[in-house]
Amino acid sequence: MAAAVEASRFWLWVALLIPAAAVYEDQVGKFDWRQQYVGKLKFASLEFSPGSKKLVVATEKNVIAALNSRTGEILWRHVDKGTVEGAVDAMLLCGQDAITVSNGGRIMRSWETNIGGLNWEITLDSGSFQALGLVGLQESVRYIAVLKKTTLALHHLSSGHLKWVEHLPESDSIHYQMVYSYGSGVVWALGVVPFSHVNIVKFNVEDGEIVQQVRVSTPWLKSLTRACGVVDEAVLVCPDPSSRSLQTLALETEWELRQIPLQSLDLEFASEFQPRVLPTQPNPVDPTRAQFFLQLSPSHYALLHYHHGVLSLLKNFPQTALVSFATTGEKTVAAVMTCRNEAQKPSSSEDGSTGSFSEKSGPQDSLPCFNQTYTINLYLMETGRRLLDTTITFSLEQNGTRPERMYIQVFLKKDDSVGYRALVQTEDHLLLFLQQLAGRVVLWSREESLAEAVCLEMVDLPLTGAQAELEGEFGKKAAIQDGLLGMFLKRLSSQLILLQAWTSHLWKMFYDARKPRSQIKNEINIDTLARDEFNLQKMMVMVTASGKLFGIESSSGTILWKQYLPSVKPDSSFKLMVQRTTAHFPHPPQCTLLVKDKDLTTELSWELTIPPEVQRIVQVKGKRSSEHVHSQGRVMGDRSVLYKSLNPNLLAVVTESTDVHHERTFIGIFLVDGVTGRIIHSSVQRKAKGPVHIVHAENWVVYQ
Repeated sequence: MAAAVEASRFWLWVALLIPAAAVYEDQVGKFDWRQQYVGKLKFASLEFSPGSKKLVVATEKNVIAALNSRTGEILWRHVDKGTVEGAVDAMLLCGQDAITVSNGGRIMRSWETNIGGLNWEITLDSGSFQALGLVGLQESVRYIAVLKKTTLALHHLSSGHLKWVEHLPESDSIHYQMVYSYGSGVVWALGVVPFSHVNIVKFNVEDGEIVQQVRVSTPWLKSLTRACGVVDEAVLVCPDPSSRSLQTLALETEWELRQIPLQSLDLEFASEFQPRVLPTQPNPVDPTRAQFFLQLSPSHYALLHYHHGVLSLLKNFPQTALVSFATTGEKTVAAVMTCRNEAQKPSSSEDGSTGSFSEKSGPQDSLPCFNQTYTINLYLMETGRRLLDTTITFSLEQNGTRPERMYIQVFLKKDDSVGYRALVQTEDHLLLFLQQLAGRVVLWSREESLAEAVCLEMVDLPLTGAQAELEGEFGKKAAIQDGLLGMFLKRLSSQLILLQAWTSHLWKMFYDARKPRSQIKNEINIDTLARDEFNLQKMMVMVTASGKLFGIESSSGTILWKQYLPSVKPDSSFKLMVQRTTAHFPHPPQCTLLVKDKDLTTELSWELTIPPEVQRIVQVKGKRSSEHVHSQGRVMGDRSVLYKSLNPNLLAVVTESTDVHHERTFIGIFLVDGVTGRIIHSSVQRKAKGPVHIVHAENWVVYQ
């Protein structure tokens, strides 16, 4: 009995192996394709060395990844939970380690950026996460400062172990939002009570003891984040729109704010705009640079220098899209992106760039960049002088999209001149990596909006001329003209043609398998696109959450066309429908996308004017939305059907005369099509007046 059971198991195993198949390792990617994405950038860090080949990113899709800066390919990728628990709250890069905080400040991880391995992972104490910072001591970065709503904790960079944690004073009323250190053995926690005062607490790095606590009155300040910044040797700088000045406070020595008016520098804040200070600290063990950007409006930046209480203007950028800082060795540069609009007059800046651009959509936005061409220039931080031969000009393909973020990777060339690469992210989630190299500007690009595809439809490709002629040979007219024998011969010839096409298809498939994937993609374009003999090649029409449409060829994954819809609200619901396929020759195939517009606006469709001096509208009655029609028509004596006039958009408009004399009063009724505004029927009841009671259903109207 046992032998029979074993034999049955053996034959069952053999039967399962017969239909099994496998792909050899060297065949992966030859007859199939796979594309991986990371999503819209949330944080990014670029290595500042000429031979660096990677950039580390954290995205809104809860992804931590490293990209090859030469090709844009993903070196490694880690995908966290797709919920709020996996969201990345902060990321810092220190050497070969990337520090991330996720899950609302509950989990902190350290990643090895070369291979993507996890160095360590710890669970943080509960509390609302506020800020993350690196703390240096004795010319090396040793600790990580984690600022929560009620506590400040210091962790070892190498292991993540807790060094100390201290409670913040008066944390129930003070909103602590910033943490700062520059290798002096102390770390500051800065909090604010909106429209009241700022509280500054200084901690000793070694034991966490509170060294000093300062309270400064700031009745005009609402928040520290996205407004204030620390520059030079621990000097807090906050813009004050009410007095049109900058308020400064030396964290080490001063107890009161110092006011510096901006009128002396010919600078002025834009109305109803929250200005902000953009500082840079290249090394956590060194003080923040004395130079910083001050944003006065969505498209106006000023490069300022503050040292020993003296504020000076280095460079004014009145028409600017984005700004960024970068450091290599002892050189720190500022990158400025402007719109190159030929239709506008040249600006007063010495580089001669023209045009205007707004950083992000907002009520104070200036004119957009009409020709979609932008220029990036480098400026020396110490003097504000533009560096020669550092101009990069690039254009965006899609109309209506604008750059949102810019990251700079700067390095020194062999002749000691400054070279750089720029990573630009646009509103439609397009990543561009730029460098002025041998006539090329765009090194690579990535369509990261495809990381969140919401709709997909497979559409047949059109027939070639030979295929259409072959199918036309078997129509009704051909059958009548050729007869049975002629149709049989045509069938044989068509099968021979298909056999020849099949053999050539196999030969081409194996021949293309020896080619690089990039070469095959370059050979595919819209002009040569046609249906293959077996209709396996399709057009993938894809819609992403950012409001971007793609036409992707199914056999190679080549993006043949793309279209960005700037008026679509991101992450809204989309409905993609195939309205017409290739079967409706000679009309081209057509898809319809149903989506809600970003702005709630109304548009006049039609207008019906009723003279107000003669009559006035007293009631408008439509049909019930839940109405059920059980009988669509009535059968007549000759067995024909008299269908009801059932228009769900029909409106009954009741009017009453303005004349009160009983001989001239009347009640009017109009049946109006709510879609077109056309009057279907109208009638007048003489010597009648309101009030009017009306019932409107199916194909009848009753009023009293």
